[in-house]
Amino acid sequence: MNETIFDLETATDTGVAGRLGISRREFLKFCTATAATLGLPASAEAAIAKAMESAQRPSVIWLQFQECTGCSESLLRAEHPTIDKLILDVISLDYHETLFAAAGHQAEAARKAAMKAHKGKYVLVVEGAIPVKEKGIYCKIGGQTAVDMLKECAADAAAVIAIGSCASWGGMPATDPNPTGASSVAEILGKTVVTIPGCPPNPYNFLATVVHFLTFKSLPAVDQLGRPLFAYSRLIHESCERRAHFDAGRFAIEFGDEGHRKGFCLYKLGCKGPETYANCPTIGFNDLGEVSWPVGCGHPCIGCTEKGVGFTKPIHQLATLKSVEPPLFYPRIVEGQGAISLGGAALLAGIAGAAAGAVVVMSKKLGKDNDDQGKGGKSGKSRDEP
Repeated sequence: MNETIFDLETATDTGVAGRLGISRREFLKFCTATAATLGLPASAEAAIAKAMESAQRPSVIWLQFQECTGCSESLLRAEHPTIDKLILDVISLDYHETLFAAAGHQAEAARKAAMKAHKGKYVLVVEGAIPVKEKGIYCKIGGQTAVDMLKECAADAAAVIAIGSCASWGGMPATDPNPTGASSVAEILGKTVVTIPGCPPNPYNFLATVVHFLTFKSLPAVDQLGRPLFAYSRLIHESCERRAHFDAGRFAIEFGDEGHRKGFCLYKLGCKGPETYANCPTIGFNDLGEVSWPVGCGHPCIGCTEKGVGFTKPIHQLATLKSVEPPLFYPRIVEGQGAISLGGAALLAGIAGAAAGAVVVMSKKLGKDNDDQGKGGKSGKSRDEP
């Protein structure tokens, strides 16, 4: 029994935990966190740990087309595990233009060698949109158009993952008038692929997807747009830390006003959380927790994970409410003082005077009635007599 506890606490020189440079207990915590991210029961951590220890690291070929490299930058900032441990011990990143030491012909030779050695087994990750106008001349790598390279690499891939909004549905390159004909991975391949939209997406959504594939030999369940349900099944609005202010009718009206400084709801500043599906509020960015995301920092969500919302709707435009209605009848934090014209004042004065006169007449009538009732006994008439 003591020997088992010792191994759990200190086994850092064998297996994947040793390669990651962490204790066995820390490795199991990582597996538990991954299971939780995927929405799996706690018991799934054992299957994840076994797969990561015994299975061969999946070969990953990462293509980059019309993009800003933000998705790769997001991956570089992963902390559990860090990027060096991720690409050396969890996956085998065999091609990545930004992270490669090789360049030119050497880089392309490495890609082709990885495709041949892991035919039918490698994971293809695509970052960026693919232009199709003018036969795809607006994006070329090594003399090959993005369209041709994508089709070539996807032909023998075990799984295809589109990472970022550009690869998932066109993103910013596909906004009107879309001069290059920027298209998504699914549009080019003519089939549904796993999409992890976001600008940038959270690196743990990508990592969890890869670990799911490694553990269960299949990709996670997805919605009709190809997004993993564990990350994109709920509206941002449902888990937003400002939701209570929305329900109470407390809104920031202008950037920097009292409500904005107090952390009130950003709906009236154009927050697209009520129509955007993502797990940003619960997972956060840069390993800083749930406060490290746009709304947590005071900026409205722009809906970057939703086609037709991100990079399409103006930031100030109100979101389309999908499940709730805000109490819009609540007043502003500081209600402005209205002005009235001279004619309007005279009209109101006349109405007020008429109302006051009516009150006086009614009061006199009530007083008279009371007097008559009080004299009823002296006149010999009962209160019910005419």
